[in-house]
Amino acid sequence: MKYVKLLHNPTAGEEDHTKRDLIPLIEAAGWECRYSSTKEKGWDKLEPDTDFVVVAGGDGTIRKAALTLLERKFSDKKIPIAVLPLGTANNISKALGITGTVAETITTWKTGVVKKYDIGRIEGLEETYFLVEGFGYGVFPRLMKVMKKVDKAKKDTPEKALQTALEELHHIILSAEARHYHIQVDDNDHSGRFLLVEVMNSRSIGPNLDLSPQADPGDGQFEIVLVAEEERDALAGWIRKKMDGDEAGYDFRSVSGSKVNIHTEDTLLHVDDEMISLEEPARVTVELQAGVLEFLVAGND
Repeated sequence: MKYVKLLHNPTAGEEDHTKRDLIPLIEAAGWECRYSSTKEKGWDKLEPDTDFVVVAGGDGTIRKAALTLLERKFSDKKIPIAVLPLGTANNISKALGITGTVAETITTWKTGVVKKYDIGRIEGLEETYFLVEGFGYGVFPRLMKVMKKVDKAKKDTPEKALQTALEELHHIILSAEARHYHIQVDDNDHSGRFLLVEVMNSRSIGPNLDLSPQADPGDGQFEIVLVAEEERDALAGWIRKKMDGDEAGYDFRSVSGSKVNIHTEDTLLHVDDEMISLEEPARVTVELQAGVLEFLVAGND
């Protein structure tokens, strides 16, 4: 018998994604399931015979669980993470190729394979941070700031939250001031005035925006997406199409690298879904740490 630990955000997902629903689905697939709510103290306690961890929640819950497990000194045993995406955007699960229903996803674990997943270590801020999805400046942290103040009725379902975020982002792009960023990617200079600077590990961030469709979080490289001031209208037009349901892509300028140095007067930034407001400008270094996380994903058969 395989033992799994279900780490569940009970506030994520629909009514049929409760503890009472998820445990029988997992046990019916052949595992003994132990449960912890990520809203309760001691949620990260793992039994020594745990074979893999199941995280049921959105991107924030997955990041919280993954980085907490990374900090553990659980003998020498690396424990893979399986994901049941129950959030609004589910950018991490999409980067992992997880697209089915909860029940369909559970059935893939029997023949699943382990996928190595890179993270980024961020130095130069008041404390060390780790990115799972992305890190950046410009219009996205400004969107996060605005969305904190949006009426709850405009984001009480995933669909409404995504649409509201797109509408607010469109307004921000049209009015935001481009700033100058000193950027070095590995040994190459990419400085300039930009509306958006994003160090991408996953393919999408925020309201399901595929800024870097080619990004692979296990390839040992970041994709650094740069949107210049003169691209304002094109970026706003792309967001407008998405607001209208048009999923056409946009060819963003990006460069690949494993170490990024950024210096700017901009003091508003984000790490994954966390907005950070600095008291003064900082010189930030983002360095890739290859394959430190392991996720259980569907095999090719």
